[in-house]
Amino acid sequence: MKAVDFTSIKINGGFWKEKQDLVREVTINAVYDRFKESGRIDAFNFDSGVKAHFFWDSDVAKWIESVAYLSTEKREPALEAIVDEIVDNIEKYRDECGYFNIYHMTIEPENRLKIRDHHELYCLGHLIEAGVAYYKATGKDKLLKLMCDYTDYVEKRFKIDKNTPFTTPGHEEIELALVKLYDVTGEKRYLELSRFFVDERGTKSEELCDWMARSYNQSHAPVREQDTAEGHAVRAVYLYCAMADLALKYNDEALKNACRKIFDNIINKRMYITGGIGSSAFGEAFTVDYDLPNLTAYTESCAAIGLALFAHRMLLLENDAKYADTIERVIYNGFLSSFSLDGDKFFYCNPLEILPYMLTKDTSQNEKNSLHLPVTRRQKEFECSCCPPNITRFVPTIANFMYTCDDDTIYVHQYMQSEAQIALGDKKIKIEQKTLYPTNGKIEIKVDTPCKVAVRIPDYCRDKGSSGYEIFEITDPSSPICLDFDLTPRFVCANPEVLADADKIALARGPVVYCMEGIDNEGHLRSIVLDTSSQITESENAELGVIALTLDAYQRKPIASLYSTKINDTYKTKATLIPFYAFANREECEMQVWHNYR
Repeated sequence: MKAVDFTSIKINGGFWKEKQDLVREVTINAVYDRFKESGRIDAFNFDSGVKAHFFWDSDVAKWIESVAYLSTEKREPALEAIVDEIVDNIEKYRDECGYFNIYHMTIEPENRLKIRDHHELYCLGHLIEAGVAYYKATGKDKLLKLMCDYTDYVEKRFKIDKNTPFTTPGHEEIELALVKLYDVTGEKRYLELSRFFVDERGTKSEELCDWMARSYNQSHAPVREQDTAEGHAVRAVYLYCAMADLALKYNDEALKNACRKIFDNIINKRMYITGGIGSSAFGEAFTVDYDLPNLTAYTESCAAIGLALFAHRMLLLENDAKYADTIERVIYNGFLSSFSLDGDKFFYCNPLEILPYMLTKDTSQNEKNSLHLPVTRRQKEFECSCCPPNITRFVPTIANFMYTCDDDTIYVHQYMQSEAQIALGDKKIKIEQKTLYPTNGKIEIKVDTPCKVAVRIPDYCRDKGSSGYEIFEITDPSSPICLDFDLTPRFVCANPEVLADADKIALARGPVVYCMEGIDNEGHLRSIVLDTSSQITESENAELGVIALTLDAYQRKPIASLYSTKINDTYKTKATLIPFYAFANREECEMQVWHNYR
């Protein structure tokens, strides 16, 4: 399967055009302003008044990459000027060997490339991605060349001379970046360096922090022997992305099989209904199968992004609808909740339940928030601010997930109002989508040249046993493919082994998972019991700009005592739900995705 890059696709209306405009007009500047205020930008001036953190380079690198992607469609001179100044500073202050890391050049120079979990190679990976993207978008190659020099130094130290105290990065990322560097430069040794880091992981005991297990950074076994998703979720999916890339480049069946097993473990046993992954705040990590608590869900925004990127790479290895289904689940739920509807506030974690009063809980040791609950409101910045610039680089490239193709067929995986130019054999084919999806299920696809088009039928409306794709032989370009997916709201239950969701249901409409918020419902949400036999009414919530769902429910009457025998003492009421991605955009209140029902 061949990827169809977002640069060949123009999203020209509908749901994702609004999000892309929001990122261009609001979010990219909001992230820059926070980075300026925190010192992240001035750190590149080697300002003595700024005390950098060892991962700050990566935050700014992702912001640069975001500018590149925005500049692909329409140049942004003011933003490019900022980028160019940062790049000039990298050139000015880098070491003569090519090395560049602000923290280890200003605060701990004696520990350069000595502490495995100090993110030097992780930062380099993001700077490589930024250099590649900026060159492709603007033609400016200075950052790309600087990162080639740095990468050459890393290759010498780690692969040729082998004179570093650790062999593989503590935080994976450089592995997938090196594949991109190979693609743009044609230098095979960059691809070989990626394979070196992947092949070496888990083959020997390497330095760890005292509190880490080897599975924390996926070093518990050689990668081809791994079959479950383990450890820090973001590190994990970045590694799996690189594994899938290398499986494709080298036709490596062992790597492919490992990726298959790990992916299936994630989506069948370790993924939330929202597409969120990494259930534990301790280590930001996967735990064990079916351990998916809602109140303490960690579900980092970067992890959701990484899962979508991993799924996309798996689509290139084999055309299976489960990968596109997973991407759809992530982008409309666990990812989309990560930034506010007004575009300037962010969630690091995306929990599936919120009880605001629990944040005031004290333990006998007088430690607040001992459950490690996520915050209830999106914030403008975090001390660890990896998520906001990840969001700004993800949304402009969302069209990457729309299409793949082989020698004679275009595969349509996602539905967005757009037009694209796709090379199919010796043909240049124009394909257009007209749709308001996911607001409604109507999609019209026009293709200007005879060919085969395979359209994904989403998992929520296809028959069991279906391949997931319906193939159309286009002979008359004037006759469009017309789809109308059934978005009738549906109830969803979890596997009984998911203890947090036992005897509960969720509600979804098309690909969008819904939740209840206290602001729309009276009393405690846990006292509401949904009536699954009632009619579900759809209406527009003008304040949020979303479709709300209303249905009959029962509310347990309050009781004065701590316990009572009045187990069915309820009154009839109405329950209102909104899309999960839209929660926490009004006043602070309770929220839940999984509900009592009868």
